[in-house]
Amino acid sequence: MGPARRAFWTRNTWLEPFTFEFDSISQAAKRLKELQRNWAAYPFRLARRCAHIQSSLPHVPIKPRAFPFARPSAPMGAFALLDEHTMLASAVCSSPWPNGQIDFVEDKEGPPSRAYRKLWEALVMAGVWPKPGDRCIDAGATPGGWTWVLAGLGASVTAIDRAPLDPAVAAMPGVTYLKHNAFTLKPEDLGPVDWLCSDVICYPEALYEWVRLWLDASLAKNFICTIKMQGKDWDKATTEAFAAIPGSQVLHLWHNKHELTWICCQPEARNNSSRSE
Repeated sequence: MGPARRAFWTRNTWLEPFTFEFDSISQAAKRLKELQRNWAAYPFRLARRCAHIQSSLPHVPIKPRAFPFARPSAPMGAFALLDEHTMLASAVCSSPWPNGQIDFVEDKEGPPSRAYRKLWEALVMAGVWPKPGDRCIDAGATPGGWTWVLAGLGASVTAIDRAPLDPAVAAMPGVTYLKHNAFTLKPEDLGPVDWLCSDVICYPEALYEWVRLWLDASLAKNFICTIKMQGKDWDKATTEAFAAIPGSQVLHLWHNKHELTWICCQPEARNNSSRSE
């Protein structure tokens, strides 16, 4: 079996799949438990039989969690049934959550949109998040969901958009609103930042060209940007260009729709995260 091929449009990739035959539910569960503790069923068929096997395995908590938290270090395997006595499984998967599903304790009062969950997930996947004193840019900020997240972590945020921010977000400590098209601003106009974030609705190529300006200027340390596809097609070439940037991840997050998320964080920032599981 060769190396796993890179897949963008998947929330969880089974990296080391294998099959085995079994005679009973207990035998199937025993085989999985011999490999590791955590398993999640992917019941695309024989859902009831999958559920019986799952109930015979150690419990995996899936309740919503309050942000921020460290991503789990223990591996999460996945299994499915091809028929009543044949299992397809992988102990090694790309996501540490069951079938890639991550749920947060939602805040229904503070953020002006539900986009904040997307940034929460990206930061957890990155393994690091802004700290008090960090300088952030939020491009395409309105109505302010991402700015709300960044400012809530104690960072200083320059929120850039041609439309006004939600008044409550604009009034948060550390938030500065700049009425402008972010893509017409040069890195030198804004100066060095710790975090460059973008949820701008634009063509992927336009986002990539803007990001390249920041990379070439070496004025941003960490990046989280949404690559929003236009129409039903996806821009494969630009997606691969983002993925080719050293230190990058291009993910289809649980909270992404017809879009991908590009994450590029400095290793030292990831290692120096002060929060742990």
